[in-house]
Amino acid sequence: MILHVFVASLTLKYKINRTKGLFGASYKKVLKCSWIVKFQVPGDMAKDILKVGGFTIKKRIGSGARSTIYLATDHQTHTDVALKRIIFERPEDVRVFEQTENEYKVAQRVNHPYVRKCYKLKKIRTMLKVNEMLLSMELFDGKSLQDVPTLSLVDVLLVFRMVASGLNAMHGEGFIHCDIKPNNILMGKAGSIKIIDLGQSCKIGTTKRRIQGTPAYIAPEQVRRKPLGPTTDIFNLGATMYWALTGKNVPTLIHKNNRTLIPKKNALGAATTRNYPAPHELKKGIPIEISRLVMDCVKDKPVQRPPNMMTLISRLDMVIHSLLGSKIKTNKHA
Repeated sequence: MILHVFVASLTLKYKINRTKGLFGASYKKVLKCSWIVKFQVPGDMAKDILKVGGFTIKKRIGSGARSTIYLATDHQTHTDVALKRIIFERPEDVRVFEQTENEYKVAQRVNHPYVRKCYKLKKIRTMLKVNEMLLSMELFDGKSLQDVPTLSLVDVLLVFRMVASGLNAMHGEGFIHCDIKPNNILMGKAGSIKIIDLGQSCKIGTTKRRIQGTPAYIAPEQVRRKPLGPTTDIFNLGATMYWALTGKNVPTLIHKNNRTLIPKKNALGAATTRNYPAPHELKKGIPIEISRLVMDCVKDKPVQRPPNMMTLISRLDMVIHSLLGSKIKTNKHA
């Protein structure tokens, strides 16, 4: 096996496409990546293998706002992982680095089958400055809730029961997720789920200096920069359930599609629950009990919502058992 430095291939790639660097990196950044090498395998089986910080990258499997996710092999454990890679390209990427480190630290504290595990955080430095981060995570074959086909009502409720169970485990360790939404819930082929992206997670009782969240699912206290708690996740989850059941979003204090997270006018005093229909009013077949639960979860004031995830789970269970029971009775008379 012959080892070649990868500079020639990098130069060729730059000449072919000046606007796109290797794996999203700029041309200048790529030339600094001395740990990228090319292996030539004897015979007709020549192929390029990227070795990065103790991992072998196999293929790209996803992407985020400022990160790329790869299928990779950990050289130390010889196991496949999902590898999140972030390359520093502009000053605001400092926040992305902070969130990645935060995700790793929180995930180390939470051990639950419905919360994605994080294994290692690797910082790659150039001239003593961190210019890249690698976060190895549990590999999970699934799609986000945003991208899955239509589910039955029972399946939707079972998904949210699992999400609530995972969030309850986080709360038990003293953390809240702060960004539950369809894209942060992965659904596997076998019916299991994973809560992902813990970058915005924080300790219960935290007051954040800046507004963080997703406009269509953000809780009022996140916009108002008030102390956050388990009921913040309950609002985020309730807003996600509303979307899953109706295909529509609840009104929040952030303008829709507002990436800069600028609050609506008078957001500090406005209520989010002004006259919008409950799920059962928008779609037939949704039990009134579920509709009420969702609307309770998205109340403007945290004290008006279910106090904890166990309360939410209990209310979900009552409806799930009722729906399953009615199906069993129907089948008996079929």
